Amino acid sequence: MRNIGEIMKQAKALQSKMEGMQAELEALEVEGSAGGGMVSVVMTGKGVVKRVMIDPGLMKPEEREILEDLIAAAANDAKGRVEKLAAEKMQSIAGGLPIPPGFGL
Repeated sequence: MRNIGEIMKQAKALQSKMEGMQAELEALEVEGSAGGGMVSVVMTGKGVVKRVMIDPGLMKPEEREILEDLIAAAANDAKGRVEKLAAEKMQSIAGGLPIPPGFGL
């Protein structure tokens, strides 16, 4: 059995790495798209939508419902990419330790 001092030192190192990852995720920007790239959403690693880009060809009143659906799909695509990147970063930090889903994010 390891001594408590060594365990505490490892816990502090893991906490420091997780704080660094949090800062990295905040600065990270991921783009999700829908409709063959006609709608794009840029989101931070924390899930904050920064920009929405819409192809001018979609700006027709009769296309409103399609546009709304594409914006939602692009945002969900970006969110899925953010979650995947966050999980990969968490796995690299944890080094194989079993970390509960959502821990530290």
